[in-house]
This record gives sequence, structure tokens and C-alpha cells, in this order.
Amino acid sequence: MSVVAIINPISGAGSDPSVCAERVALVRAEAERRGASAEIHLTAGAGHARELALASAAARATLVIAWGGDGTLNEVGSALLDTGTTLGVVPAGSGNGLAAALAVPRDPRAALTVAFDGRTRAIDAGVIAGRPFFNIAGVGFDARVAKLFNARSGRRRGGWPYIFIGVREGCRYRAVPYRLTLDGERRDVRALLIAFANGREYGIGARIAPTAELDDGWLDALVVDERAVLARFWHARHLALGTAHLAPRVTARRVRRAVIETPGAIDFHVDGESSIAHDRIEVEIRPGALKVRVS
Repeated sequence: MSVVAIINPISGAGSDPSVCAERVALVRAEAERRGASAEIHLTAGAGHARELALASAAARATLVIAWGGDGTLNEVGSALLDTGTTLGVVPAGSGNGLAAALAVPRDPRAALTVAFDGRTRAIDAGVIAGRPFFNIAGVGFDARVAKLFNARSGRRRGGWPYIFIGVREGCRYRAVPYRLTLDGERRDVRALLIAFANGREYGIGARIAPTAELDDGWLDALVVDERAVLARFWHARHLALGTAHLAPRVTARRVRRAVIETPGAIDFHVDGESSIAHDRIEVEIRPGALKVRVS
């Protein structure tokens, strides 16, 4: 078995070099316990994990272990699409939504056990504005929160900053008019957010699409219409309860293709990483495009 480990040295660790050294040592020890050796890389910035994973797939690595948050997993997974290389996951981010969808343990040693010894499962990949995603992508309010959270470089990570930013922007954010086409059916909406879910939750237990499945060939599309500020916070309880699809003024349906149109810049996010498109965004599903290790 040819194994490559790609470790984000700051995901969940900040700038503590001892944590990074511990991660490298643990991967090496777990590989050696199985009579294998692992080629271990540390990422140096945005996009580096994808470059390393592309090189690993080109070299026909059997397994690439991604140790980091949803952004790191997205970069690595994007590079492994439709290849013979399998993704192993060690969650270390603030949300860890994909790891939750895969039921990967949070404990690193237990997660490595799954990565080395688990069964292989083919999951779907969504594509938004040409960028693959494996958990959740969308436009509107959640994209704004992701953008502001990711701008907090060098500052506190974890779940509480998400909550703080979410509450603050929940008071400020205004819905945007969109022309939305879902599997050929077009309508005009004024939405706080439009989410496309392959997995079930953003992370930290916030379940936006409790019925979503990673390998069913569909995306769960959720449209949250405009509402008064107090109503936003009252109905936000559905995220914790896993009943967001039942909240008032939320439309939920399964789709394979979608188009979002609105004049000018469109903030969107891909597995929690923010980006900008203009005027039009296309969304689609690629069934069974990524192989991952699960328990």
C-alpha cells in the first residue's frame, strides 16, 4: 500500500510546533504498525494540499490521508476525483462537517485506524461554479459567515467564533433577490441563503439537511426566504434540532442541477471556503466520484 499523508499544521493547533510534530509521529507510527511507510507532507498555505494530492494521485498512491479541516479535505478530495486513490480523513478543523457525515472519529488515532483499516466507500461530489464540494456549498448568509470567519487569520478558531459571527450577521444581513432554476424549474426568490447539501451538517452540530446522503446521486437544495430578524433567531433552533427542512419559509427538495442568477457579485462558499462569482452560478452533482475510507 502506497500511503501519503497531507497535514495542515495549523488546523486545530494554531502555531504550536509541538502539535505538528506529534501529528507526524503518529502517522508514521500507525503506518509502521501495519508494515507500511507513509510519505508525509505539511501544507504551507492555501492550495498546497491540492498540489500535493494531485502529485500523489499522479504517482498512483493507494491512500492519501488528509489531516485538517473541511477546507483541507476539500482541496485533497478535489484532486482525487475519479482517480484510483482513496481519501482518508483525520478531522482537525473548526466545523468538520464532512468528517461528521462520514462518521469519522474526532480522536486522531481512531481516525487513522479508519483511514488505514476501514472499508472504501464511493461518495458523490457536488460542483458549484466549477469547484467541487463534498459536504455543503451555497450562496447568501452562510457564505457571508464563512467569509468573515476565514478572514480572522491568526485569531481564535473553533465553534464559538462561528456562533458570534452568525448572531451578529443575523442582525445585519439582508436577503438578496435571485432567479433560481432547480432541475429546469425556474422561480424568483428573495433568499437569506440557498444551500446545496451533500452531507448533513455545516459542522459543530448545525444540521441544515438531516436527510441528505453522501452517495445517493442527489443534492438536497434548501432555500431560506427573507424573514424578520427575531424570526430568524427563533427558527435557527431547527439547525440544532435537525429539522431545518421543516422550518417555516424553508423550501427543501432534491436536485441534480441548479442555476442561481443575480446581477453583480455573488458570494458563495465551498465546504466553508468563501469565493465570489458574477451574475450566474451553476451547480451539479457527480455521483460516486470520490473514494473515501469509512468505518
